[in-house]
Amino acid sequence: MAGLYVHIPFCQSRCIYCGFYSTSGMMHRHDAYIDAVLKEWQLRNAFDGQRIETLYIGGGTPSQLSERNILRLSEALYNKETIKEFTVECNPDDVSPSLAATLAAAGVNRVSMGVQTFSNSRLAFLRRRHRAEDISTAVQCLRDADICNISIDLMFGFPDETLEDWDADITAALSLGVQHLSAYSLMYEEGTPLYRLLTAGKIQETDEGVSAEMYEKLLDRLASAGYEHYEISNFALPGYRSRHNSCYWDGTPYIGLGAAAHSYDVATRSWNVASVEEYIASIASDTLPSECETIDSRTRYNDIVTTALRTCEGIDLTLLSPTERDYCLGNASRSISNGFLVQEANRLHLTRKGLFISDDVMSDLIMV
Repeated sequence: MAGLYVHIPFCQSRCIYCGFYSTSGMMHRHDAYIDAVLKEWQLRNAFDGQRIETLYIGGGTPSQLSERNILRLSEALYNKETIKEFTVECNPDDVSPSLAATLAAAGVNRVSMGVQTFSNSRLAFLRRRHRAEDISTAVQCLRDADICNISIDLMFGFPDETLEDWDADITAALSLGVQHLSAYSLMYEEGTPLYRLLTAGKIQETDEGVSAEMYEKLLDRLASAGYEHYEISNFALPGYRSRHNSCYWDGTPYIGLGAAAHSYDVATRSWNVASVEEYIASIASDTLPSECETIDSRTRYNDIVTTALRTCEGIDLTLLSPTERDYCLGNASRSISNGFLVQEANRLHLTRKGLFISDDVMSDLIMV
C-alpha cells in the first residue's frame, strides 16, 4: 500500500506562523498548476503500480481551488475501489453547502480544518481569515453533505494566553463532536512574521511551565472525552485515526505531487522544487522537478526513532538489526530508568512523563 499527497500551495493570505511553502495572489495560475499536477502523476507512472490507499489534498489552502479543479483532481486520482481515506484540508470560512456537496461528490470522506483557536482576537493575531462563529457552521455544512469524519487543528501557547483561555478552546472543540483533533504548540519558525515579532521584542513566548500545563490539560480532557492519544499531537475517537498521516509515522511509502511535495519509497526520499512557476515549467518539459537522496542504514534507523517514537505504539524493535537494537536499548537505558520510556516485549515507547521531553529522549537514541 502507499499514500498519495497533493500539495496545493495557494492561499488568499498567509498566516504569520506558517513555515510551509505557499503563495498568495496567484489565482490566475490555479488551472495551469492542476494541469501540471495531473501530468506529474502520469510522469510518475502511477507510483510504479503500488496500491494507493489514502489520498490527501493539503496546502496551502485546497479549499481555495474552484470546485471544477477539485473534481478534476478527484477524477484523475481517486479510485473508490482502493482508496479508503480521502482527505481535503479546508479553511472554515471556505466551507459552504456548495463546496461540501462538491467534496462529497468527489469522494472525499474526511475533512481537516485549520481552526487553531475559538478566540477572535487570537485568530486576528494569526491573520486567519475565519472567525470563531464560522467553525460550527462549517462542521454542520460538512455533516449535511454526509462528510462525518472531521478533524480540526488547534494551537496553544499564544503570547499572553492563560490556562483558562486554553481550557475554553478545548471545551469549544469538544462541543463540536469531531472525530479527530490535532493540537500543536505555537512554533516560532525562522523567516516567518511571527518569528520577526519575537526577535523584535514585540511579543514573548509562553513560559515552558505554562505550555506544559496546557499540554497536560489537553491530555486529561481529551482522554476523559474518549479520544485516543495515538501520536504526540494527534487524538482520535476509536476507529478514526488518520490513515494517511500514519503513513509518515509507520514507514509506509508515499508519493507527493505538486510544488515542494515530498515522496518516500523506503529506499529513497525526494522533494519537488518549492516554486509554482519552476514546477509548472519543468513538468511542461516532461521533467520531474525533484531532488533525491538515498536512505542509508543510519538514516533509516534515525527515521524510525524520530517517527515511530511519536506514536503510542512506539518503536517496533524487530525492525532494527541486532546492532541497531543493542544501540537503541543501550542509549534508552537512562530514559527507561527515569520513567520516560518503557519497553514492553518488542516495543519501546514513551510514557506520559516522557511525552513532555520527547525531543530530548529521541536525541539520546539518534545515531550521529
